[in-house]
Amino acid sequence: MNPTLSWLEISRSALQHNLRTFRELIGNERVLCPAIKGNAYGHGLKECAPVLVEAGANWLCVNALFEAMELRASGCEVPIYIMGYVPLNELNIVVENGFRMVAYNRETLERLRDICRQLQMPIYTHLKLETGNNRQGVLETDLDAILEIYKSEPMVILEGTATHFANIEDTTDPSYARFQKENFDRMNKKIIQAGFTPKYVHCANTASTLLYPEMYENMVRVGIGTYGLWPSNETFVSSHHMGAKVELKPVLTWKTRVAQLKKVPANAAIGYGGTYRPRYDSVIAVLPVGYYDGYDRKLSNIGHVLINGKRAPVRGRVCMNIMMVDVTGMPEVALEDEVVLLGRQGDENVSAEQMARWVDTINYEVTTRINERLPRVVVE
Repeated sequence: MNPTLSWLEISRSALQHNLRTFRELIGNERVLCPAIKGNAYGHGLKECAPVLVEAGANWLCVNALFEAMELRASGCEVPIYIMGYVPLNELNIVVENGFRMVAYNRETLERLRDICRQLQMPIYTHLKLETGNNRQGVLETDLDAILEIYKSEPMVILEGTATHFANIEDTTDPSYARFQKENFDRMNKKIIQAGFTPKYVHCANTASTLLYPEMYENMVRVGIGTYGLWPSNETFVSSHHMGAKVELKPVLTWKTRVAQLKKVPANAAIGYGGTYRPRYDSVIAVLPVGYYDGYDRKLSNIGHVLINGKRAPVRGRVCMNIMMVDVTGMPEVALEDEVVLLGRQGDENVSAEQMARWVDTINYEVTTRINERLPRVVVE
């Protein structure tokens, strides 16, 4: 597809640099399993997967079955780990395709037991242990009953154990994460005492991989850092305070083009509701992108874009498919000039973190909300 209106450029070199950075941190003996859920955090599932595998990803983890199926259909051959819920009536697809999957419900494991017996095929599950996040996970009080299900059918294999930290990114205090790690270790010990030897044990996300080597275990699930974004300012500060020399390179640049240039007299209303009226005669550039594409409506009269290496402020409300920016004093701007909505152009940069601050959210949401229909183009 030839991108013409709005598209994303995905830097192959930046993506590979980031993954190799994490590989250097964890060493070659551990399984490196980057998360590409949420359309690779908005960067493009099918575009990023082969680049990550080429850069040394041992596994890939997704949230949903449909993501795993898309990866397999695209030719991805590394193990795929499904971290989200799979409906009971779709579990047979997981077994038939040899996907790994998270497990934490008795009903799921009992249905898997029946499917494995019927198909005479194994399923490799990773038991999610509840350690203090209170999302997915088996409570310690329910652990014995869950292990009995595993004992009842050898083809339902307890291949791994996992947990997820609740408060390791948004704080410089690791005490709660260490509390969770203690709970995780204790539950893993009980699993071993019950006669199981999980091959993989994993709890490290991007923040813990950057900050706490004691959290690595033998498999690491790096998420947003794969795409060159820091999980939080606190993680960034903590990393540098510890003397870590880690450079993450943002992978994504979101671009569009100037669709119209028009002169607008002083005090003329711009856009729906007339929320902006310039104090002087202005030149407005109309851009063919809006909140349908994932450019947040809350950026109205707040955000900036980059044109010819200069900042152009958003004027008026962001519309469904159109937005307006002020290019007064930029006479060099012409029809169909390239515009950077997110990323670097020349010496200027609109980062996902800056955009997140503008709309009071996190960089994760900025990138994952970019419409999946927009073309993703891998560039060097």
